[in-house]
Amino acid sequence: MSVHLLFHSGTVHHRRVPKLLRQPIKLPNRADKSEVFIRRETSRGKKNQIKILLCSADMEQTEVVKPETLDELTAILHKIFESDNINVEEVQNIMESYESKPHEWMKYAKFDQYRYTRNLVDEGNGKFNLMILCWGEGHGSSIHDHTDSHCFLKLLQGQLKETLFDWPDRKSHGDMVQKSQRILQENKVAYINDSIGLHRVENVSHTECAVSLHLYSPPFETCQTFDQRTGHKNTVKMTFWSKYGERTPYTSVSQENN
Repeated sequence: MSVHLLFHSGTVHHRRVPKLLRQPIKLPNRADKSEVFIRRETSRGKKNQIKILLCSADMEQTEVVKPETLDELTAILHKIFESDNINVEEVQNIMESYESKPHEWMKYAKFDQYRYTRNLVDEGNGKFNLMILCWGEGHGSSIHDHTDSHCFLKLLQGQLKETLFDWPDRKSHGDMVQKSQRILQENKVAYINDSIGLHRVENVSHTECAVSLHLYSPPFETCQTFDQRTGHKNTVKMTFWSKYGERTPYTSVSQENN
């Protein structure tokens, strides 16, 4: 079953609107609150259950969810994605409210000397993939799409530059049209889907590494990459450098790591 996401800013119009967004989606009206219980260790070693209320967007009051750990964030995301109607802004806010703590995600942060890496953290019960991307000095992605999926990107460490592009016109030739460019800051969350455009992500620093947390819904195994000079596209297979902190078998297949 597919996951639908709601935009507060209204319906997005574009020639390549993802299937999930072709009809305006609204959250169901309900007066109840979903509850998720998080087990949190106290300083004395005792486990306390922390109840977090997840409220629908049409409710007057919404309790702010602030996950204290990466595990808590993952548990909250699992609860949110149990529904088939997901509020994009809610996911952004929850991911942004988690303050990066390197000792929590370091076990997933696997760097490669020659290119950035994708490291799986959680499979989200088939609804989403949560992963950590590690960017060495000067590493970057090619221009790529997201296969009709939704991409949330949170900076855990360092800075990344995001360059947004229009989809290439089949009739036109030459350089792809650049729409915008921005620097993504630590603990902030960016969002993109194919109706917004294509993008390239880069660590432009020559002295500092960068680490980012990504959520993709629904998960996808291939994407399209684009040549900036011509707009020519290729379909590439997605691979993980590691899963759950363990190195995956080496593959020589051409891949796009974002």
